[in-house]
Amino acid sequence: MPQTIYPNASILIIDDEPQIRKFLDIALRAQGYQVHVAENGMKGLEILATRGADLLILDLGLPDMEGQQVLTEMRQWSDIPVIVLSARPDENQKIKLLDAGANDYVTKPFSIQELCARIRVMFRNKPQQSEQNIVFDDGQLSVDVAEHMVTFAQEEIVLTKKEFQLLALLIRHQGKIVTQKQIMTELWGISHEEDTHYLRILVKKLRTKIGDSAVTPKYIFTIAGVGLRFQGQS
Repeated sequence: MPQTIYPNASILIIDDEPQIRKFLDIALRAQGYQVHVAENGMKGLEILATRGADLLILDLGLPDMEGQQVLTEMRQWSDIPVIVLSARPDENQKIKLLDAGANDYVTKPFSIQELCARIRVMFRNKPQQSEQNIVFDDGQLSVDVAEHMVTFAQEEIVLTKKEFQLLALLIRHQGKIVTQKQIMTELWGISHEEDTHYLRILVKKLRTKIGDSAVTPKYIFTIAGVGLRFQGQS
């Protein structure tokens, strides 16, 4: 099989059929991708909001909401490529989904070779964003924003996309308060300013990974009712 364009890229699969989820999970991991799976739309949106992903494979027939509703919701705060899976070969629906923000459309049944080829096209065509070269290193925690590299006590830490985005945002404004509104808008878009539960989950997970604590913080300080401040001596 051809090699992937981005072998460490993460793919989120939202599909209510267990056999499809298992099949895609095994096949895409064999290609070198990181894979997350969700059995319904709400779970998928939660994973995308708290973990992030580089590409979404979205089934239309979900038990809790239509796939198009998931697409419309996530397009308010995420621009990752989306490949829609559907057992409905409806040309009008395909046009509506592409207009709503889908990047590609695959009709079931499909071959894994074809799907992998379409995934490679999505990654190849995705514009690459350059990161500002910001480095934080206090001898214990080291963060290289441009290289997306984080280590703690000389050990590399694996952060999710959203965890890294939050950490990089706070480090860019080191010593300053970043308001909840600013964080929510930058990570999830202006329409999600009130969904602060996503942020609470994210902060808790990030603190655990970088050896921080809400009770006795060393890096991430909460300013009640205002926002967060990253503090540390680089």
